Amino acid sequence: MKKIASILTCVLLLMSACREDFIEILPEDTVTVDLLYKTDKDFQDAVVGIYGIFQDQYQNMYYFGDIRGDDSWDELVKGTPGAVDNFTLSNDDGLLISTWRNYYKAITRANTLLEKIASADPALVTNKDRHIGQAEFLRALAYFDLVRIFGDVPLVTKSLSIEESYKTPREKVDRIYDEVIIKDLLDAEAKLPTSYSGAEVGRATKGAARALLGKVYLTRKDFAKAEAKLQEVTTMGYALLPNFADLWDYGKNEHHSEYIFDIEYEQGLGGEGSVYTNRFTPKFTNMIAFYGIAGSVDDQNTPHQVLFDLFETKDKRREITATRGYYDASGKFVPILISSNNMSAYTRKYIMRIATANDSPANWKVIRYADVLLMYAEALNENGKTAAALPYLNQIRTRAGVDPYPTLTQTQTRENIALERRRELAFEGHRWFDLVRTGQAFAVMQKYGMKQHMAVFPVPLAQVQLINDRSIFPQNPGYD
Repeated sequence: MKKIASILTCVLLLMSACREDFIEILPEDTVTVDLLYKTDKDFQDAVVGIYGIFQDQYQNMYYFGDIRGDDSWDELVKGTPGAVDNFTLSNDDGLLISTWRNYYKAITRANTLLEKIASADPALVTNKDRHIGQAEFLRALAYFDLVRIFGDVPLVTKSLSIEESYKTPREKVDRIYDEVIIKDLLDAEAKLPTSYSGAEVGRATKGAARALLGKVYLTRKDFAKAEAKLQEVTTMGYALLPNFADLWDYGKNEHHSEYIFDIEYEQGLGGEGSVYTNRFTPKFTNMIAFYGIAGSVDDQNTPHQVLFDLFETKDKRREITATRGYYDASGKFVPILISSNNMSAYTRKYIMRIATANDSPANWKVIRYADVLLMYAEALNENGKTAAALPYLNQIRTRAGVDPYPTLTQTQTRENIALERRRELAFEGHRWFDLVRTGQAFAVMQKYGMKQHMAVFPVPLAQVQLINDRSIFPQNPGYD
């Protein structure tokens, strides 16, 4: 999976049979699709096609999870990044349109696979449960992202005719959680293996399903279920890497003891690399040359001063997470020369030598074990088990080289968990969603331009106009 090929022939055929105006619509009488779903490899290839959509979509996840929050900003104020940062994004912005279409492409492909595999011959499809589990996991992840970004969205779990698609309403978030996200993850957990070997490493596992389900329960404030599910993850053999910096060393294996689920990228395979190195590097010529970064760089996702101020001096995460320069070959720190053309700071989490522009091997870490430990500590604390929560919180502190927290009250623990999430997970797409799920978004972000209705993004205007029936498909309040 780290070496996902370019979209396979069967996926290209699927796309040719689909329409992208609203969601991908796959007519049930499409003969070519029926012919594609016969053997175990057919279904394996179809699953790869779903992963491929997430490769595309997660190139932009930092807009939603990072730039929208307070730890990152668009220092040079340009285009879509600036509009996301200062809460002026228009409802017809291309980011919203591509996000909507990508997730519904993934959902449609998952739906089609699940429909076709239901009647597949187990003698021919020998990994049937594994294919089902992966499709359900990815469909759940797509819907989880959709409801966190847009709120109410269409609930589609089967192939639709064109006529049906125009009559499909936006459904309440709670129904989507209950009827798809949680059910899919529970079934995926039961069906997926605990690990893979060889070229299949990188696919969704039982641990990934459990960890994502724990995050879902935490988002819904079902702390009892979150505690139980995340506790299961802590018994599965995952462990923090001893050295935080090793998480961001792309010369080493990214599928280590802390890895749970990434969006996978690989350089040198013709479009399978990620864009993060180019997008997050400042336009500081000396630094670009020192790191050996090919192609243009974009000055995006700048660490904000408030993030710098969070770190204690001896915190080992500090210079990886946010810095204002680089260390040259002699070990001397070279500060960025600030100008109107480049930002003043950057995160080193995605910086490495690349020979071709936008072809970085840097994965996007959807869930890693540090996130699980912090979520588990949060669930324990919210369930009144503050003393039990502290050892899990302090695992993160100890790895960072800072003193563990002493005995704390429940309120103090809650505040410090949120603080450690910012220090540990910055620039991994968590901060904005943490603010929203804990009800802190408006209080924190009002001074940056947020209004009360902006806990969700606008639905793409093109989708509202296409359905043209506000009774079933309205715009989110405040965005007309």
